[in-house]
Amino acid sequence: MLNMKISRQRKTPAIITGLLIATTALSACGDNWRASFKSKRERVLFEGYQYKAKANKVSKEERDHFEVVVSRANQNLTGARQAGGFEAVKYCIKEYGTSKMDWVIGPETETIIPVDDKIRLEGYCRP
Repeated sequence: MLNMKISRQRKTPAIITGLLIATTALSACGDNWRASFKSKRERVLFEGYQYKAKANKVSKEERDHFEVVVSRANQNLTGARQAGGFEAVKYCIKEYGTSKMDWVIGPETETIIPVDDKIRLEGYCRP
């Protein structure tokens, strides 16, 4: 009976330690990992295709000056332009709370040509 109590006491700290390690490992997972499990209903499609688009500020000094790079542009150029415009609106709303912007190279620019299956848009958020 005494041996049984001792073995249970030794297992409990090991189990707790294992649970803490597992919890820590799962909490360290980034948003991109979680985003891969989004349901198809939550994905935004443009012209029937999904695009990978990323908006970033051009420099630290000018946060309002942004650039959007849209991957998989060869699927459908019109859809890629729409995805870039959508990502730009999200960026300006996040940074300034408004969707007003001035385009340098915008979705309506006719001379946009995909390079390495990507297009690049550029503009300024106008608060």
